[in-house]
Amino acid sequence: MAQVTFKGQPVTLVGNEVKVGDKAPDFTVLDQNLQEVTLADTKGHVRLISVVPSLDTGVCDAQTRRFNEEAAKLDNVKVLTISVDLPFAQKRWCGAAGIENVQVLSDHRDVSFGQAYGVLIKELRLLARAVFVIDSNDTVTYVEYVPEVTNHPNYEAAIEAAKAAK
Repeated sequence: MAQVTFKGQPVTLVGNEVKVGDKAPDFTVLDQNLQEVTLADTKGHVRLISVVPSLDTGVCDAQTRRFNEEAAKLDNVKVLTISVDLPFAQKRWCGAAGIENVQVLSDHRDVSFGQAYGVLIKELRLLARAVFVIDSNDTVTYVEYVPEVTNHPNYEAAIEAAKAAK
């Protein structure tokens, strides 16, 4: 498993580590209207999945805003942000932040995504910061488990991976 710290302290990630070349695991999360969303709902598109602990923190806010800006420039790429924030809180935050190009989804109910992608932090029941790119054939083409949860991901590498994926 990926080794991750939160504020310098090691944390335990639950689930399966995803690697480049793997078939993307399925998951079920909720949209802001409490409707289920699965990986299959974006089939045929490249997916850039931005994983954040909580939208109400500075780095998560900046990460989601950055990918929202980039999403407008990416053809045939669906950008998803997943956190364990409640769908109601996500809806409020997205409205206030003007998020229109990213689909923000909640893993609060089942932590299905967190376990399937190995980003569920056992001690906190939050998701570790990570970025995954999945091609239109559901193959994982890029993985970044950010080693320190409070740090930013490598935006440029993730965006380039999304552009290169087919």
